[in-house]
Amino acid sequence: MTHEPILVLAATGGQGGAVTDALLVHGARIRALVRDPGRSAARQLADRGVEVVAGSLSDPGSLAAAMKGVAGVFAFTTPFEAGVEAEVEQGRAILAAAARERVPHLVFSSVAGADQDSGVPHFESKARIEAELAAGDVPYTILGPTYFFDNALGGAERILDGVLDLPLPPDRPLQQLARPDLGAFAAEVLLNPAPYVGQRIELAGDAPTPSQMAAALGAALGREVRHEYVPLTAIGNPDMHAMWSFLNGPGYRVDIRALHDAHPEIRWTGFADWARRTWATGD
Repeated sequence: MTHEPILVLAATGGQGGAVTDALLVHGARIRALVRDPGRSAARQLADRGVEVVAGSLSDPGSLAAAMKGVAGVFAFTTPFEAGVEAEVEQGRAILAAAARERVPHLVFSSVAGADQDSGVPHFESKARIEAELAAGDVPYTILGPTYFFDNALGGAERILDGVLDLPLPPDRPLQQLARPDLGAFAAEVLLNPAPYVGQRIELAGDAPTPSQMAAALGAALGREVRHEYVPLTAIGNPDMHAMWSFLNGPGYRVDIRALHDAHPEIRWTGFADWARRTWATGD
């Protein structure tokens, strides 16, 4: 176990939180970059023994200060606050700080399909960051998670009313991942980087169809849930329209069996298990 801390960016978010949880299980020293250390989520991290520092993904100075003396960095960028160009600038700020501080290993959480010329704006922005990372001097590993199970929670009220809205045919598999499985995989890479340096690894835990997802949700809730197809023409957001067009077309292409066989140490949650744990208390 390294004595230097591992820096987790956006540590109070979904991905950063999952990585932090997994690293804590291993007893790792963690430094967490957060926008506001006074917020309850940040204080809870501090209560768990995490070193919490203030900073921004778009501020190279605070990023470099947070990266001083670390064993590795878990990096994450988002287009959903200020757009894809802002996301690329976040990536550049992270890479510049990592190069300045000679970070020994940077794990970048991108997205599955970013290397497929997908035409999805928030995939393409991550592809640009990946390209700059690969062209630089910082040792890196790129992780490409697929669609997260938790995305279904955006339609929680509709699901509780018995309807799963998805812009996919009922029999079209959708590769997906539990956030804790991303966290566990990232922790493994951060704590044992040598086998992973220079690799790009896409991650999926299951590939249920919308019909199977609805059935699993119904079983968890104890009542019928049916899938309702949402036409692509009904999706007004251009980024989301492009993403669902991609998922209806080439889609993700993780070799799930090979991935799971190569990494039996990860629990690899199935959608039905996630649904049972997430929704069993629903009424």
